[in-house]
Amino acid sequence: MDNIYLNIIEALIFSSDDPIPSAEIVKAIKGIDGEEIQISNDEVELAVDDLNKKYVEQNVAFHIVRIASGFLFATKPEYAKYVGYLSSEKSKRRLSQAALETLAIIAYKQPITKPELESIRGVNSDYILSTLLEKNLIAISGRAETIGRPLLYSTTDEFLKYFGLNKLSDLPKPREIDEIMKDEDFLEQRQKIMMNIIEETVENESNEEQNNIDET
Repeated sequence: MDNIYLNIIEALIFSSDDPIPSAEIVKAIKGIDGEEIQISNDEVELAVDDLNKKYVEQNVAFHIVRIASGFLFATKPEYAKYVGYLSSEKSKRRLSQAALETLAIIAYKQPITKPELESIRGVNSDYILSTLLEKNLIAISGRAETIGRPLLYSTTDEFLKYFGLNKLSDLPKPREIDEIMKDEDFLEQRQKIMMNIIEETVENESNEEQNNIDET
């Protein structure tokens, strides 16, 4: 492929905040250079492979990954704990333990109804489901053919993006999860995240107490 199109593909992926499909890249190139330009989705895929080979040769800290049926720039796995440390400081997008548990059940059991979900978790899931719907991590995907026809819940493309997955089949198998849970780097990072949560909780409680004092 001509280097100019290699650079264009690289620029389009780099400038995209969300995973960009190969079809969108082709559309952008033809939209500017004309419909007669001979470039296909397969050629975009090959171009991404070429770019990643170049990044390996140059020993850079990032590469292009396939996420949610599109392409996105990401740092390499060996730098994940450093990036994760900074990310753990940002609490706005952090999911609670209960939300993560609920999301995991939906991801592996989907499509799943609320009664089925609650029978597994053993607690009411109204608030958690509402939170996950608001964050667009899950969506209503239909109704079950059972008494009362309860709603069915499934994960979304945003879920894939959030967890850095290209497709649902990329979800770790139970055995792989067990290995991850025993990994020292994971345990160290989890401890740091938990400490941040505790510190934030204490700080919020202190601020609330101070506000109550100021109001009296």
